[in-house]
Amino acid sequence: MARSGLVRGLIGIAISVAAFALILRQVDLARTADVLATANPGWVAFMVGMTSADLVLRAWRWQRLLAPIHLVRVPRMFAYLAVGYAANNVLPARLGELVRSHYLGDREGISRTTTLGTVVVERVVDTGMVVAIASLSIVILQVRGLIANAVLIGLAVVGLLVVLLAFLIVAHRLPGADRVTSFAARWPRVQDLAGKLHGGLAVAGKPRTLAQAIILSAAAWTATILGFAAGAQALGVQLTLAQAALLASGTALATAIPAGPGNLGTYDLAAATIAQTLGVPVNTAFAIALITHASTLLVTTVAGSVALLRLGWARPAGEGRPDDPAAPPVLSGRSAED
Repeated sequence: MARSGLVRGLIGIAISVAAFALILRQVDLARTADVLATANPGWVAFMVGMTSADLVLRAWRWQRLLAPIHLVRVPRMFAYLAVGYAANNVLPARLGELVRSHYLGDREGISRTTTLGTVVVERVVDTGMVVAIASLSIVILQVRGLIANAVLIGLAVVGLLVVLLAFLIVAHRLPGADRVTSFAARWPRVQDLAGKLHGGLAVAGKPRTLAQAIILSAAAWTATILGFAAGAQALGVQLTLAQAALLASGTALATAIPAGPGNLGTYDLAAATIAQTLGVPVNTAFAIALITHASTLLVTTVAGSVALLRLGWARPAGEGRPDDPAAPPVLSGRSAED
């Protein structure tokens, strides 16, 4: 497991280096710095505010997805999410998703595998929302070529993810499921983990929970789009909402590729390329990529660091355990000991 994580991390770092190499062949860093020096502080502040709002809405979304299993207040969910996002800024290949699953599960006394299942559902919902926004944007803007092809591939991937998620949720009801269960019983540990993972994935089968997640995803992406528009406006580039939506969603699709810490390179290459497609000069396009990326890294790093300092890494003795009368109710009754 450690070796596979190391290999994944090294591949991610290599992808980031390659992406930066492609960018640096196109831009003049001195001119990019000159563009950044003209940034309007008011628009920069608004961009950072939208990035912060996006983070809060994502924490609320995760809270609603976890609610059928374990009830956690939104401020604590925000802290767990921020720690995971901050970990993504220092770990390659989006390993922060595992960090936040572990952190919440450990602190709240519930199964970390079940928690990971809710993160998987969250990522599927988020990817579906991103592809929907990107698809609508390319239709409105009549964009063709590489970007349109990438969105179509993303649409196919989302379809596959939805089908796979639905299959995993109902797998225990399918013909032959009893025989598979009997076979898996030979390895109690694997069977137990599979059951806990299914418990997390099953929240996608609750219409009200799924609807809440979709609505909050739409709100979060609205904040993200406004943040991208503000970042461009800070540098003197006025984007329409459709253009800002394509920039935000296209960049998000690119960062789904495992890369180095903080999606360095992949984020910047995607944002700069899409901005150029929208008619923005290359150095200004790279400046927009840098300023919006810096906003995300700043907000997530500060929020995650503060949350970690406030809560600590290790769970205090007795805190959040299912048998602790003072702990929040564990609706699933599952343990954190995976």
